[in-house]
Amino acid sequence: MLSPEITSPLQLSKQQVRSGVAAWLGWLFDGLDMHLYTLVGMAFVAQLMHLPESDPAVATHASIIQAAFLVGWALGGGFFGRLGDVLGRSRALVLTILTYAGFTGLSFFAHSWEQLMVCRFLAALGIGGEWAIGASLLAETWPKSWRPWIAAVLQCAVNCGVLLACLAGSLNAGHDPRNLFLVGVVPAFLTLWIRRAVPETEEWENAREGKAVPSIGELFGPAVRGVTWRVLLICAVSLTAHWSFLFWQTKHVTSLPEIRVLAKEGRDHALVVGLTWIMVGSLIGNFLSGALAKWLGYRRAIVTMMLGYFAIMMVTFSTTWSWEATKVQFAIIGAFQGVFGLFTMCLPPLFPILLRTTGAGFCYNIGRIVAAAGTVLFGIFNQVDNVRVALLFSGFLFIPAALVAMMLPEEQAELPEPELASR
Repeated sequence: MLSPEITSPLQLSKQQVRSGVAAWLGWLFDGLDMHLYTLVGMAFVAQLMHLPESDPAVATHASIIQAAFLVGWALGGGFFGRLGDVLGRSRALVLTILTYAGFTGLSFFAHSWEQLMVCRFLAALGIGGEWAIGASLLAETWPKSWRPWIAAVLQCAVNCGVLLACLAGSLNAGHDPRNLFLVGVVPAFLTLWIRRAVPETEEWENAREGKAVPSIGELFGPAVRGVTWRVLLICAVSLTAHWSFLFWQTKHVTSLPEIRVLAKEGRDHALVVGLTWIMVGSLIGNFLSGALAKWLGYRRAIVTMMLGYFAIMMVTFSTTWSWEATKVQFAIIGAFQGVFGLFTMCLPPLFPILLRTTGAGFCYNIGRIVAAAGTVLFGIFNQVDNVRVALLFSGFLFIPAALVAMMLPEEQAELPEPELASR
């Protein structure tokens, strides 16, 4: 069981340390694999379709592939989240990492945009599942009072993974974009260590003993449905805005006057630089979010960060700024992306233990289906060369997300284990 008396990392058990390392590395490679496509998506799709990157059909098909990725992410969150409750956290974590590593590597061999779409969809199944399982693994093994900081450290793992993707993209600038996907195979080797060194959590073992795992339908039963619907709405709306920015910011960067005149290698480098500024800002924002959660509580911290995300999106995309100003604004946007780190430790404990990875995975990731539709819509909108305006409008979605977040249960309050119908 958790030990609230723990005040120093030196007091952590071997199981806690190993669980922390496994979750952190899983999230690191999560970030790596999820952002490889955002760096080379337009170039790779143009290559597969034998069209110039400026052709509107490239933007449309690139957005369709990204939409398939987000749908796969959502379905993977539900599917592997369910496996996490049935098989255990450690076993399911291994399966998620093998899935996203294997299919990211297979993207290298794609010879049509349809094949690339299938590979991205299947890779996303693993990425979506890893989020809920890694978060639940730490929520069940590390001290409760540490959760805001654990959330920050875990989210930093994703950011570091994206920075690794940026490094790989920088090294690959000017070369065949498909090469980048071979880097995504590396996480598969992590699973050899996890399977041997990371045991199942005591909390899951105790909850599982002599009890049937509740059905997915219990998420909408009387004991849990209030939380389920609120979390679904928050995630669906905020992730639509968030992923619209993350995917389409690349086209915004290449549309800037200083970048548009550069050769291909220069434009590729600018995309890496832009994403790097976002991630550096996000590393700071993760700990800013953690500090706000300790000071204000989860609910108020989430609302504050979402309103800040809205404000900086309005400033950044209300007009066309210089490349230097845009980089600073991207860093500030990255800082407010720390709000999604709070979801890591805030959401899983809101669900009963045997519905924990199912509930957190389903609610957080189902929002990506809505985000997928939004990405395609913005891709169609971008055909009339209005990427800046599309991103401006997307920022308004943080307003309703913040309003619903105000109705979350009291900060750090966990639901008791209810008497579920399927038990």
